[in-house]
Amino acid sequence: MLPRLRRSQGIFLYLLCFLYVLYIPSSLASGRVECNSVPSKILARSVPYCVVLPASFDADKTKRFPILYELHGLGDNEQFFVHSGLWNLVEDQRERGELKEFLIATPAGGASFYINSRDGKVRYEDFLLREFFPFIEKKYRASPGRANRAISGVSMGGYGALHLAFRHPQLFTSVSAHSAALIEKLPAFVSTPQSPRSRILGGVFGIPPDIAFWNANSPLTLARSANLAGLKIYFDCGDQDDYGFDGGATALDKILAPRKIAHEFHIYPGRHDPGYFAAHIPASLAFHSALF
Repeated sequence: MLPRLRRSQGIFLYLLCFLYVLYIPSSLASGRVECNSVPSKILARSVPYCVVLPASFDADKTKRFPILYELHGLGDNEQFFVHSGLWNLVEDQRERGELKEFLIATPAGGASFYINSRDGKVRYEDFLLREFFPFIEKKYRASPGRANRAISGVSMGGYGALHLAFRHPQLFTSVSAHSAALIEKLPAFVSTPQSPRSRILGGVFGIPPDIAFWNANSPLTLARSANLAGLKIYFDCGDQDDYGFDGGATALDKILAPRKIAHEFHIYPGRHDPGYFAAHIPASLAFHSALF
């Protein structure tokens, strides 16, 4: 009799769990990720993207949401918020009441640094401004205006986020970057065409990299003169960054401080790796959420 009783109890508990799932309040429901592609005339191809949607996106078809553009690093793709586990992190933060409901959109950036290439063949910045942002914001019911739009990124994506926000500050209420690819002065090895890093940079900045073009697009250069009034700024980097980007982050801090431009800056223990990003991205998500 005991085994039969335990089996009946197990079935009863299973039914209770099933009914709980059926009648779970919508406020506790999970969000979802939608991945697709957007056709681009500027790039002459389709560009993959993913969007993290909050739970109420499907529940209320009239509701509009602020949007955070999250730019991935070199060697990653539009799905980095999914395969890295950051989507689960977002869900956890929302369940704890630490995040408001907003969209998170990630385009596939390849090795573009999210700017227009020197030779004009890959106009990625133009694609973002003229095609991607309008497409995403219309399709996914983003709330209009600067106050509802933010941008963030890691590594190459951090460079792109800072570049876009400093060059087009009228578009964004806030910007954040983790271990952004900031370099005050290009090292000598990039002038060697055979250098792997030179080849990586070459598609965007030329082989060897055009120093004038590099400097003109660098967030460090833009930060010296851009009108950043009203733009909220956050950036951090590991003190043992494998590429020395902590030096670039410190340089950015030293540019913004004398201009009395408010910003939040941290050097934390850590290297340039997924573990570092996962540990600190929650801070920037909360940073943007508080400003929406």
